Amino acid sequence: MGMAHVALAAVLAMAAAAATVSASPALGVQPLSKIAIHKATVHLDLHRSSAYVRATPALLGGQDEDTAWVTVKYGWDNPTPDDWIAVFSPADFISGTCPNPERYPAEPLLCTAPIKYQYANYSANYLKGGKGTIRLQLINQRADFSFALFTGGLENPKLVSVSKAVVFKNPKAPVFPRLAQGKTHDEMTVTWTSGYDVSEAYPFVEWGMVGAAGTRTPAGTLTFNRGSMCGEPARTVGWREPGFIHTAFMRNLWPNKEYFYKIGHELSDGTVVWAKSYTFRAPPTPGQNSLQRIIVFGDMGKAERDGSNEFANYQPGSLNTTDRLIEDLDNYDIVFHIGDMPYANGYLSQWDQFTAQVAPISAKKPYMVASGNHERDWPNTGGFFDVEDSGGECGVPAETMYYYPAENRANFWYKVDYGMFRFCVADSEHDWREGTPQYKFIEECLSTVDRKHQPWLIFTAHRVLGYSSNSWYADQGSFEEPEGRESLQKLWQKYRVDIAYFGHVHNYERTCPLYQSQCVNNERSHYSGTMNGTIFVVAGGGGSHLSEYTTAIPKWSIFRDHDYGFTKLTAFNHSSLLFEYMKSSDGKVYDSFTIHRDYREVLSCVHDSCFPTTLAS
Repeated sequence: MGMAHVALAAVLAMAAAAATVSASPALGVQPLSKIAIHKATVHLDLHRSSAYVRATPALLGGQDEDTAWVTVKYGWDNPTPDDWIAVFSPADFISGTCPNPERYPAEPLLCTAPIKYQYANYSANYLKGGKGTIRLQLINQRADFSFALFTGGLENPKLVSVSKAVVFKNPKAPVFPRLAQGKTHDEMTVTWTSGYDVSEAYPFVEWGMVGAAGTRTPAGTLTFNRGSMCGEPARTVGWREPGFIHTAFMRNLWPNKEYFYKIGHELSDGTVVWAKSYTFRAPPTPGQNSLQRIIVFGDMGKAERDGSNEFANYQPGSLNTTDRLIEDLDNYDIVFHIGDMPYANGYLSQWDQFTAQVAPISAKKPYMVASGNHERDWPNTGGFFDVEDSGGECGVPAETMYYYPAENRANFWYKVDYGMFRFCVADSEHDWREGTPQYKFIEECLSTVDRKHQPWLIFTAHRVLGYSSNSWYADQGSFEEPEGRESLQKLWQKYRVDIAYFGHVHNYERTCPLYQSQCVNNERSHYSGTMNGTIFVVAGGGGSHLSEYTTAIPKWSIFRDHDYGFTKLTAFNHSSLLFEYMKSSDGKVYDSFTIHRDYREVLSCVHDSCFPTTLAS
């Protein structure tokens, strides 16, 4: 081949690689990352005569609210389309918040990114009259807030005015409880965030059966520091003190009983700072024959109800999915969010924002989470992928902010028994291949379930370790994560996994029952009889920017939807399961199938599913 042809081939290869990368869901811009905070300069004296920012009310949470709206009025004599309003917390973001410059010599004058921002001309009259008014929503985040007017756009920000501080009545108050099932079916955990270290107050939960007297159970306390972060921006401009994360265990629950709980902190003088009271229903006993309903989705992200940050269109479906699940609280029992939670990408303030967004769900239903690339991945940190998708978090916030019943919280794999279901939650950001600790866990999880009593066996992971007709997987010729299913498909087949769930790809897709890339059943919506393959579902349309499909539809792809949505599993009894896919926009069902099967049909031998037999009688 001549040199010209070699050069042309190299260019084409690079173009193909770029096209593949551009289709990846790992792309998409975290709105806060667009701010060149390292280039920000302060011009308060120069413009003090004309520029102003005023925020009211100055005191928030007068009725112990965790969320409040603030009216921000601003203006100056030289308005431009690039002017913007930023929310900072703590309020004094100009001095005293930078780390030791000897340890972090590259830190800028302004070393803290804002929590959120909005363009000043969001207020209609700003460009014409130099004055604007917007309303912004704040959550209680353990510190005061200030509002700043910048000019020069996001790329060359110049600070021209700062408001006086506003603050919640008790910035340290316990907020945003997150329920999760414990290591056994009769244990529920509750995790929450506060500003109280254990030296200041004792964290606890008061709980009991509805209608009965309550008991108090102490909580453990965790936190993390800047030094735990693995890279930028998490350890530089994205860093924000996470407060203290408390977890209490409510044990020996009676199956299906309704319980109340209330988190609190007992101060040194004996007074108690309380949060709101909530209720939950205890999980069923493993194998229990009762109606059981489970929500599964991934890749939801967070968004701002006040419209700030929204121009980035990073997670446009996030609030729709959240609100639909809040509206439907009475019609499901437990939630599995299978990775990519807030997409904080190293901006730690966003974890608080996410816990606040899903709190109406997580305070009443067990909210089980999995690890995604935007939670864990950072080069040279022991993960399977050497990419920078976590923004330097390397799993620390996710592993601290949410409880999950793993033996080692740094290894994000665990099992959940919920009535007639067994969920095996894998961690696609750590090696899952044969011979690894995770492979051993997966086989143990799949092999130890008693299918007579827990007939519905579900595997979940964030990245697609099964099948997806997403465009960049098709470009790679694999329809899967590289090295995804090669080690695992024999386990799915051997232990008869009903459904394997994945996120990462931001859309919805369902396959036929599959084994070794072949449909083993011609049915499309009603499955019964001998179980001879696993149905693979991509449920990554929780809210983040959507992913494209390949134009050629593989024969194993039964249903695809390029929209936002979530899935629901309903077990009516040991023989009947209903699967539904619903759009977040209207909550209606757009795809469904049923499985009708008896235990003897799980035992029936199919390809690669049974051990060899002996001729001995």
